[in-house]
Amino acid sequence: MTEYLHKVQYYETDRMGITHHSNYIRWMEEARTDMLDQIGWGYDRLEEMGIISPVVSVEAQYRHTTTFHDTVVIRTGVKEFKGVRLIVWYEMKHAKTGEVVFTGTSTHCFQNPDGKLIRLNREYPEFDRILRELAEG
Repeated sequence: MTEYLHKVQYYETDRMGITHHSNYIRWMEEARTDMLDQIGWGYDRLEEMGIISPVVSVEAQYRHTTTFHDTVVIRTGVKEFKGVRLIVWYEMKHAKTGEVVFTGTSTHCFQNPDGKLIRLNREYPEFDRILRELAEG
């Protein structure tokens, strides 16, 4: 999986010149979207198929600060997938120093447009297989 790069923008920093903590959650979404695109199951495809994947929970550990113009290297992967719940892990590093600045996870489920849970193994077995392989990898 290719790493996702994010360059810290000026508007993402606070008055002290440090990246505001809320932006790391946004970057998680950017990287997760990129990961799904890389495996051929981007959000556009999922939504066309009638699959929505809301965030159920987020865990975040802020390790070090970043500032304007820093480039952050974001790695993602599937931590766990057992058919209904998907947990994605994230590791963000400062591109120049290699220092870990953030780690976290996000938990998702899969629903149809009416909000009913989807069991991917029954309705979308190919997607289910790919997520299981990533979780094992």
